[in-house]
Amino acid sequence: MSPFPDDLPGASSGDPMNDVPLFREIQRVLLSSPGPVNWELARQVGIATASWGEDDPAPTEEDGRGFVETVRLAELEVAEFTGLPSPTEIADIQVFRRAQWVEANVRGLREMLEPVAVKLGSALSEAGALPGSAGTFGLPGASGVSGPEAIEGAGGQAELMGAMMQRVAPLLLGAQVGAVLGYLAQRVLGQYDLAVPRESGAVYFVIPNIARFERDWSLPPMDFRTWVALHEVTHRFEFAQPWVRPHFLDLVRDLVEHAELDFSGLEQRMESMDFSDPEALSEAFEGMGNFFGTGTDPEQRLRIGRVQAFMAAAEGYGDHVMESLGRRMLPSFARIEEALTRYREGRHGDQALERLLGLEMKQEQYRLGRDFCDRVVELTDESTLSRMWDSAEALPSMPELEEPSLWLSRMA
Repeated sequence: MSPFPDDLPGASSGDPMNDVPLFREIQRVLLSSPGPVNWELARQVGIATASWGEDDPAPTEEDGRGFVETVRLAELEVAEFTGLPSPTEIADIQVFRRAQWVEANVRGLREMLEPVAVKLGSALSEAGALPGSAGTFGLPGASGVSGPEAIEGAGGQAELMGAMMQRVAPLLLGAQVGAVLGYLAQRVLGQYDLAVPRESGAVYFVIPNIARFERDWSLPPMDFRTWVALHEVTHRFEFAQPWVRPHFLDLVRDLVEHAELDFSGLEQRMESMDFSDPEALSEAFEGMGNFFGTGTDPEQRLRIGRVQAFMAAAEGYGDHVMESLGRRMLPSFARIEEALTRYREGRHGDQALERLLGLEMKQEQYRLGRDFCDRVVELTDESTLSRMWDSAEALPSMPELEEPSLWLSRMA
């Protein structure tokens, strides 16, 4: 029996295409991930993109041993400096190729991205099923037909478009997620280049990217790898608090659930699109990730602000700790900081995963989080600042990030 549903091409058990290895693989990918995102497609697209035009050598045993020692040192330093409780689990330190980073994040980000995908897929299907030109994304109407026949024709086309979008949306979203992960895999240094909570048991280091950065900027490998370890360990300590990950997932779900999506830009791109061209399908969805980052409703703007405040506070706290420890521990810290600043200038694409989560973060917002932490310590001390990780209620809001005295008035 063919693995395709009965209404798909190739469903007949006698179809010779079922015996062609390429078509069997296509069938496997299409049907392997039921749900809002085709995660198998995301995995394969991500791995292909991660290795596109790039060598992706496997890490050596020396790489692994070196990071084990560096992470243990970083854990002691971060624990002493911040006063945050150490994670209950011993870190599983893994050194990765780019393709392995994609594999790990296809698994690790699934719970975070699926609420976004469910909302997008449902909205796309509903928009495609609405009668009329606006609801059918430019699907040709019953030109020259008037009266009941025109309504019936438009309704049939709308149903066809809705059914097509319901089936195609998981593929489009899988391709989009995979392309973003593959793009990031060519650039990220570790697990927490995106400052969002993950499972606390593992720390990842992407060795080909770390080695390339050391070469390109002529940095001492021992210093730079210590810097990367400090960055990863600091974020792990932040996010290891048991309330953090559930709280952040609740913020994202609340934002997504109440979002009113505007597909006008997508509709314009699809009006003249060739649906037989896979590349055109992918291009139609470029830039789709900021659907949740805008809102005219005051309550929705508050939801957006809560997610942005969390990410700004998390990254700002990490930068603050890195600055303090890095200057004390690393002779080449100033060179590392300058190299990273120049590397990040104008690299808007590195925020692609934030857009998949539903909003765009501006660099000014991340700087706001860093300035908040520096100012709180100027006025008080490190132990007061670390109280922001005591509970969800202790996290600073966006107004408090802008004016730290507001946060101190209720926390100090």
